[in-house]
Amino acid sequence: MLGELLHSLSQPLTSLRCSLELSLANDEKTEPRQETVSIALQQTERVIGMVQLMREYVEAEQPGPDANPSAMAPVARSVTEELCSIAAVRDIRLRLAGTCTATLPLPESRLRLALQYLIASLLEAQRDGSKVMLLLGEGPAGAVLRAEGYSSLRPADFQYQQDGALRQARSEGSSATSALRRARLAVARRLLETAGASLIFGNGAAHGFVLRVPRLSH
Repeated sequence: MLGELLHSLSQPLTSLRCSLELSLANDEKTEPRQETVSIALQQTERVIGMVQLMREYVEAEQPGPDANPSAMAPVARSVTEELCSIAAVRDIRLRLAGTCTATLPLPESRLRLALQYLIASLLEAQRDGSKVMLLLGEGPAGAVLRAEGYSSLRPADFQYQQDGALRQARSEGSSATSALRRARLAVARRLLETAGASLIFGNGAAHGFVLRVPRLSH
């Protein structure tokens, strides 16, 4: 029921986003109005992101379809390759080294989603021009994926503007972004720990994480 409700919200929100984008593109170049429409568009994007995240969380709580265990190394490589282009926009160097033979009792789509949320959240928390290193390894107890960001959380998100109203809107946007990041990390943790893995964050999620995957018993 909740999943259906969230799905029903997606279409009107997408329509609203399109309308705001058209308004921003076609509106007269009046700065106050464009600024208002731009802020409304940003807020709409955040709501769409939250609805999508809630849908994914609801799906994560449902029993997964019967599927063969998913190999972590190829999924981690694929996700890293996809995110490299996003990282490059901000001149962030994203690298994955090592390999492993570990598998998780998760459909590949859910493992991919969890790793996307973990790595993308780590990228978002870095300063431009920084570096994120991922290292896959394996030992007697199982596999480990270590991720480390070589910069701390970006300072108090974008306090460039002197105008009080815009600064407040940006501050609220920063809080919403942080809340969305925390929610994504919660979904990733839920998916991975349900599959028997353990997830530990460093000194704040901005600094990295350690994902341990035990060997599956046969």
